[in-house]
Amino acid sequence: MKTLHDLVADKLERDPALLRIPLENIDRWIANGHTASQRLEQWRQIILRAQQSPEGFQELLALLRDPSEAAERLKDFAPFAGTLTREERRLAEPSCACHF
Repeated sequence: MKTLHDLVADKLERDPALLRIPLENIDRWIANGHTASQRLEQWRQIILRAQQSPEGFQELLALLRDPSEAAERLKDFAPFAGTLTREERRLAEPSCACHF
């Protein structure tokens, strides 16, 4: 089974226009005083690079699919809520504690 982040990467690969969703989340969460604004800004830069070049887009997909500890730490603050539908989220492995 795939993780939620794998499923997000798969969906973004099919429809890169969905990158607007995490950018909107970042704006809203920072405006509401989210405590991890530095990590959210890091995500903003990664997503903006993904929108600007094929290389940046591939880097984002690789990060979302990366199971390393460093990538997992960053993904703890991933702004991809709303990217997947409820039905799509149900396809993820049950042990995933992600918040989508």
